[in-house]
Amino acid sequence: MKHFENISDEERWQAVLAKDRRFDGAFLTGVHSTGIYCRPSCPARAPLRKNVRFYMTSNEAEDDGLRACKRCSPNAQSAEEACVLAAIAAIREDGAMTLEALSKLTGYAPTHFQRLFKRSVGLSPAAFARACREERVREALAQGQGVAKALSSAGYGGVKQFYAETKGRLGMSPSDWSKGGAGRLIHWAVLATSLGPMLVAATTKGVCCLAFGEGEAELQARFPRAQLVPAGEDFRALFTDVVAAVEQPGPGNAAIPLDVHGTAFQQRVWEELRRIPHGETRSYGELAAALGNPKASRAVGGANGANNVAVLIPCHRVIASDGSLGGYAYGLEIKAELLRREGA
Repeated sequence: MKHFENISDEERWQAVLAKDRRFDGAFLTGVHSTGIYCRPSCPARAPLRKNVRFYMTSNEAEDDGLRACKRCSPNAQSAEEACVLAAIAAIREDGAMTLEALSKLTGYAPTHFQRLFKRSVGLSPAAFARACREERVREALAQGQGVAKALSSAGYGGVKQFYAETKGRLGMSPSDWSKGGAGRLIHWAVLATSLGPMLVAATTKGVCCLAFGEGEAELQARFPRAQLVPAGEDFRALFTDVVAAVEQPGPGNAAIPLDVHGTAFQQRVWEELRRIPHGETRSYGELAAALGNPKASRAVGGANGANNVAVLIPCHRVIASDGSLGGYAYGLEIKAELLRREGA
């Protein structure tokens, strides 16, 4: 088990009270009045808070004199967990599988397993299979394969099918991924805002970079093989909307088109960031739980840091589990002011 550092004991306690299965494996609940330790989802009656301590591993709990609960078997993999892991391995190996095939593999009824898989992974089996295919394309392109070969080896019938399945996602085309932005024309400007100079860059598809205190050199470092040109009149309206999104943020920010790229996991994190309601914040642990993987808080932090489009992909809405601001690439003063303007 991995350490789950970005969630407080109070958040763990609330997960125990809710018997939230999403946190199984993220930590263990030690009940010192009974001398046992349990999964967060243990069906037994909730203990008194004063008798509870939390542990990361069964060894830690047992070193503290506790024994495993016989009801929820926290030191053993459950049948449900084993079936989900078997399905994940099969999908990664063979690609998309029907619910009927997964039912035969796991022994669960199709609709029940669909719910079980989504609760554990955060995606339906079909959506997980699509994410795996997209990831295989990215990996193949990163290794230097041509677009046609990469799409074919991942199981796509061609570019048309790839675009049809990925329509509406945040992301550049496969040829962009393989070439690191080579051949792309990026229009940019440094604009004055009340938060200081702000770099905005966009392609004809949408905004690909928004950063404070940066200029052409930093933009070229982000897109080393793209052609940078000063933004002209064609981008005036878009850039005006971007400035307005910073000066007077509101729910309408989501209407500004974006053109960003990242791994399948990064895409999921960025899309989840955009779902955080205006005026609210989330901890890394809460964001990971919303994605269906409470143990992924560090990976969520990494995806947050890989975001090239500040404000419009609102990574400033992620704070530390203790309620403090945590970190921010452009300084805590800007982060605090953005949250203040949003009423968070």
